[in-house]
Amino acid sequence: MEQKGDSQPGAMDVFNTKHLAMQAQKKLLGKMASKSVASIFIDDTSSEVLDELYRVSKEFSHSKKEAQKVIKDLIKVVIKLGVLYRNRQFSPEELAVVHRFRTKVHQLAMTAVSFHQIDFTFDRRVLAGILGECRDLLHQAIGRHLTAKSHGRVNHVFNHFADCELLAALYSRAEPYRTHLHRLSDGVNKMLEEGSI
Repeated sequence: MEQKGDSQPGAMDVFNTKHLAMQAQKKLLGKMASKSVASIFIDDTSSEVLDELYRVSKEFSHSKKEAQKVIKDLIKVVIKLGVLYRNRQFSPEELAVVHRFRTKVHQLAMTAVSFHQIDFTFDRRVLAGILGECRDLLHQAIGRHLTAKSHGRVNHVFNHFADCELLAALYSRAEPYRTHLHRLSDGVNKMLEEGSI
């Protein structure tokens, strides 16, 4: 006699180890968004850019805690996006959105660098607008894959850096922002040359 809970002959077994492994990987990496784990997904140049973004955030918010949280949220989002992409979890439609997101991030990087390199071209509304478009595309791409908490992290990161007052401070000629922007611009330019953004 078959015991209760045993699968019936011919019944479809919905247990999926690949899915479970990916869920565990996302959860583990989400909890361990440290530099050592992030280095699996984030190269040295990207890490330098993140360090500089941390310094800008800390300077602007006057809060080490807030700066750490926004960069940690950014790392978690990048890692989870990387896990989904590497495990081929995106549908063709979602993949098209991911590619649009990458193109938009590339445009953001080029715009941010050109605003630094060419005097009197900076327009905070343009940068804030592109950041908003990036945020919206990312929400579309991860929609069915990540939790509301992850969507909250996406909002936190993009809304933080799209703050027009933060952008105005960053592109001002005042120190320490001038130095931060110079380093950010160099790092992002290097990422563009390497094709990593």
